[in-house]
Amino acid sequence: MKNSNKRNVYLVGGGIASLASAAYFIREGIAGDHITIYEELEIPGGSLDGSGSPENGYVLRGGRMLNFSYVCTYDLFSFIPSLTDPKITVYEEIQTFNKKIKTHANARVIANGKIEDVTTMDFSNQDRLDLVEMMAVSEEYLGSKRIDDWFGEDFFKTNFWYMWDTMFAFQPWHSAVEFKRYLHRFIHEFERINTLAGVDRTPYNQYDSLVIPLIKWLHEQGVHFEMGAEVTSVDFTNFRGVEMVKCIHYIQHENEKEVHFGADDLLLVTIGSMTADSSLGSMQSAPKLITNKADGSWKLWHNIAKYKPQFGRPFIFDSRISESKWESFTVTCQGTDFFDLMEQFTGNVAGTGGLVTFKDSNWLMSVVLPHQPHFIGQPKAVTVFWGYGLFPDNEGNFVKKRMSDCTGAEIITELLAHLRYEDVTEQLLKNSNCIPCMLPYITSQFLTRTKGDRPEVVPEICQNIAFIGQFAEVPDDVVFTVEYSVRTAQTAVYTLLGLDKKPTPMYQGDHHLSVLFDAAKTLLT
Repeated sequence: MKNSNKRNVYLVGGGIASLASAAYFIREGIAGDHITIYEELEIPGGSLDGSGSPENGYVLRGGRMLNFSYVCTYDLFSFIPSLTDPKITVYEEIQTFNKKIKTHANARVIANGKIEDVTTMDFSNQDRLDLVEMMAVSEEYLGSKRIDDWFGEDFFKTNFWYMWDTMFAFQPWHSAVEFKRYLHRFIHEFERINTLAGVDRTPYNQYDSLVIPLIKWLHEQGVHFEMGAEVTSVDFTNFRGVEMVKCIHYIQHENEKEVHFGADDLLLVTIGSMTADSSLGSMQSAPKLITNKADGSWKLWHNIAKYKPQFGRPFIFDSRISESKWESFTVTCQGTDFFDLMEQFTGNVAGTGGLVTFKDSNWLMSVVLPHQPHFIGQPKAVTVFWGYGLFPDNEGNFVKKRMSDCTGAEIITELLAHLRYEDVTEQLLKNSNCIPCMLPYITSQFLTRTKGDRPEVVPEICQNIAFIGQFAEVPDDVVFTVEYSVRTAQTAVYTLLGLDKKPTPMYQGDHHLSVLFDAAKTLLT
């Protein structure tokens, strides 16, 4: 590794990929005060967000789960001190929490106001053959096929599909390659998909439990955070056939600035964003659908991609909003009335139930009631839950409007009607604040693609730049996970520093006979 005392590292984007990269650079000997993170927003964290207040309502744009197979994520947080108890690590805190609060959903799927029996997968023999064949064929063979190019129509009516697609947010038109990767990556969860017993949770939302302690540690190491700084373009120079960054341009608080690179300096860019251009509504208003790329993440990738084909094709992912959008909502309740009703209905105390999916919902709506409090500082008298609908352009079953046109109050009304709690709707509306969120690119990383659409983390033609986050290519691993972003961080750091080191080996359940045996039993139910 070259002299780390002279080397500067610049990271574009303040999400988990950049934060993890900074942490690994420090662990490998780069001084924290030689690392700078540029973030367009005024707060870091990227898509791992959590904000709001009990008075105005909390907001979570997304909900995330962890799993023992997230080996890169757990490696990262094995050296980050806990925010609440600095004597232990974040990883140790998560493990302790999950030993205490165990997930075992009693009401994974609901239809007609009743809990469905999902102990069987509802597969036909053809479905079983199709699944096994998909796992056996190569990604090259699948190419740009959609999931519904591979499976028959009845497959999308099985218990398996309703649980798998809402657990991971797949749609029938998404990439068959990504679906295949998930089958391999999470085959160990196949036997317990109906209870979500393999899910790990953080004690609080991921912003409070993961992002804040990581940022605190980075600050303590001297890392510079340039907030409100939108990087707009990157200048390259070609030296003996190798592309090298020579300058980045950015706008901070309406001032145009630039950074010129020394010979040993490095640049890591988070390309694309699943939460770019998100829009919030309220109890009285619906969120807007923003389609003009108001945020800078996609624009920057487009600017970089013009330079070399090896830098990917962002238009594959950001030009099909109708295929990548869905809508989430966060509900802040004064009191425990709704939580009490759900505990009575499902038999699950908040934090133990995982996703509750309404199979007959035109919006394909799901909700999850996390362990409380879900935010640091959340009052005991306040409860918070989160949900989403995969089909926001469909008319509701009870509220005869598209979900995307509904106010927060109308979303709560639709939810309570599916639970057959119409008699308490008026009271719960008085005590609840539902903030809907439209997410135009939330599943864009699942869209059909071909080789080269996503750039390699460190393209062979490059020497001092890496691409990180959900839209860089990592063979075999699965997007839409914290794990994927952290793996790109490890890959980028070890490669750019020229270390004889590889990312934490991926857990491969499909290499274990016991896992395959259990999955086969589930396949036959």
